Amino acid sequence: MTRRVVVTGMGAVSAAGLGATRLWEAARDGKSCIGQLNFARPYMGRIKIGAQVPDFDPAAHLDRQTLMYCDAFSQYALVAADEATAQAGLSKETLGGPRCATILGTGIGGIRTVDDGLEKLYAHGQKPEILSIPKLIASAGPSLLSMRFNSQGPCFAVASACSSASQAIGMGMQMIRSGMVDRAIVGGSEASLSVGTQLTWEMLRVLTPDAIRPFSKGRTGMAIGDGAAIFVLETEEAASKRGAAPLCELAGYGTSADAFDPIRPHADGATLAMKLALDDAGMSPDEIGYVNAHGTATALNDPTEAEAMGRIFGERLARVPVSSTKPIHGHGLGAAGALELVCAINALRAQFAPPTINFLEPDPKCPVDCVPNVGRPAPMRAVLSNSFAFGGINASLALRAL
Repeated sequence: MTRRVVVTGMGAVSAAGLGATRLWEAARDGKSCIGQLNFARPYMGRIKIGAQVPDFDPAAHLDRQTLMYCDAFSQYALVAADEATAQAGLSKETLGGPRCATILGTGIGGIRTVDDGLEKLYAHGQKPEILSIPKLIASAGPSLLSMRFNSQGPCFAVASACSSASQAIGMGMQMIRSGMVDRAIVGGSEASLSVGTQLTWEMLRVLTPDAIRPFSKGRTGMAIGDGAAIFVLETEEAASKRGAAPLCELAGYGTSADAFDPIRPHADGATLAMKLALDDAGMSPDEIGYVNAHGTATALNDPTEAEAMGRIFGERLARVPVSSTKPIHGHGLGAAGALELVCAINALRAQFAPPTINFLEPDPKCPVDCVPNVGRPAPMRAVLSNSFAFGGINASLALRAL
């Protein structure tokens, strides 16, 4: 016997600023938050743009003792979680305990701490700071979340590149459904924008020098984005008992592996993830009124995702609004699925499909209605959110309106 799982709170830290509302408003209005990169160290790269979190002062949100153990990715997660739990109407005393799980997706964890330590060591002959290890490990994020909310149930990080957050959210849903826990704090966080990581991504030739243009002819790649989004999941029964107003039902989760190539995607894996999410939710493809696509604006990903969606929706593909919000908040890597789920939930609640901005002209290889440049009202009772990662790791989440 399974239990319905609902989302009762969400929070975000992104290039749009603090708050899930700011992120959604930027996505809804097509306002890009990608700009010139500002690094403390000299940067010699060719690609000068990214989606950094603006004016973030961790000391304004977190106490000194907590900050001692926090890389930026943990800071973002904690601040987003504070917003999510407040919206859910829960506190440390009412949220945590042994029946609450804490699962966080992150692609690379505390890479800024690594970056700082390596500069000290190799540039200045100094030892790294004493708390480097507890700050940089990927499990630092979920561990600190568990401590903040006294969550004593399962606690772990998911590191599956760009599918990390969606897998973390899906696994939390499954744990609640099965009866293993009653609530879960889930999401994703990433703070990878540093000189070293930006140059590393540039070497892959997947970064755009000007604008992210998903599904568009003339697209030139993606831009990295930092940030976090956190959600409170619980059973519909538990939410009802305490008078909470759920945002939506988290109805289905599907995940798969291409088993094909480290960096080239394959339509079979993406198709399977979406099919499994729909089957898990007990939905038919005809019920989906909007898809928040992975949509990286890279040469290989967009046609592959379009092909996979074509297999799912068939002749209906051209009539399903499909947008990518990455041109707004950047590619959040391990946080991407969480940032995009904020947009998908709000799209469902507002009955509005956000635009895919920067669109130039249709690409015959991407025959989707990508809501080019201007968002529009769209009736929807259910939506899909896709995350497809390096290594061929795929995840899809299905949401249903309540």
